[in-house]
Parts: sequence; C-alpha cells; structure tokens
Amino acid sequence: MLQNDNEYNEILKAAFIFIRKAQYNAILNTNYILIKRNCQIGNLIILKSEWGNKFIDNLAKDIKREFPNSTGFSVRNLKYMKKFATLFNENDIEKYNLGALTWYHHIALMDKVRKKEQYIWYVQKTIENGWSHNILVLQIESNLYLRQLGDKTQNFNNRLPDNQSELAIQTMKDPYIFDFVGMREKMIETDIEHELVKIFQNYC
Repeated sequence: MLQNDNEYNEILKAAFIFIRKAQYNAILNTNYILIKRNCQIGNLIILKSEWGNKFIDNLAKDIKREFPNSTGFSVRNLKYMKKFATLFNENDIEKYNLGALTWYHHIALMDKVRKKEQYIWYVQKTIENGWSHNILVLQIESNLYLRQLGDKTQNFNNRLPDNQSELAIQTMKDPYIFDFVGMREKMIETDIEHELVKIFQNYC
C-alpha cells in the first residue's frame, strides 16, 4: 500500500520532535555534569584557600597543560567555580535544578546577585520563562525580584515551548558544553553522541 503523503508528513514531524527532545535532554544531562564538575573543582580550591591566589594561577596553568584543547579553566573561571562552591553544595545542584542553566547564566548570577535566595529565585524564573543569558541580566538589572514582591499580579506560568525557548537554544549552543565533551571543530552527530555516552559511562 502506498503511503499517504499527509500521514507521512505527520509521522516525520513527530520523529523530528522526538529526536530534538532527546538531543536537548542529552545536552541538559551533560550540563548538569558540567555544573557539578565546576562545583567539585571549586570545593578543591576552597579546601586549600590558605595557599592564596598563586595556587589558582598554578592550577589554571597545570590544567591547561594536561588539557590543552580545553578553554574553561582560566584563572577567572576557576575563581567563579570557587564562588559557586561557596554558595551551593553538590546536593543543591539537583535540589534547585541548577544544571538547567548554562554556566554563562551562573556567571551572571554570581556577578549580580548577592543573596542566595534571590539567586535561586532567578534560577527558577529563568527555567520557567526560558530566559537567555542577556534577558536574565536585564531582569536582574531591572530589580525584578524586588519588584515582584510588591506586585502579586505577575504571571510567570506562560512558558515558551521548548523548541522556541531562548534558554533551550542557548544551552544547545553553549561552548562550555561542547568543550566539556571534547568536541572538535567539525564533528559529526555520531561523534557527539559517542562523546556524550563516554561522559555518562564515566559517571555511572
């Protein structure tokens, strides 16, 4: 029996949705592992904080020597990892769904939000509304957290569909993610899947 073009197109659309959803979920899982790794490195730095800034300088150089193709271990970024670990422990990452945001989002939050409860509030609102890094910064700079305390009429339940969410798009394109999985400049999809599987196996 010949396939019906309309029915086939519907099947094809459904397949595309499942594929994109699986890809996004894989990236989110990888992002969770990346955030957890950053927290773990931050804890190591805190553990030897009495060694001072020279310790972080040496750590950055030695990590770069061991992983020459990685770009996420600058002195500045290691200091962010330390700051993140002072705010949250590893259990908090799952508790507050911190792995749903990119590291760029967390850097913005660490730069602009002083109190932990406000930080967590912005995390939840970013997830609910699919805010990109830039939109999150605008919301923080406009004091949205303080304004919402006096305005109970705001509706944060109108979420963007996943495939239109700025947060989803930014997460898929996050260079920290692809640096984390060891992505080469021109990498085919099966290579990406292979790298992701290797990471998951290492944490199982």
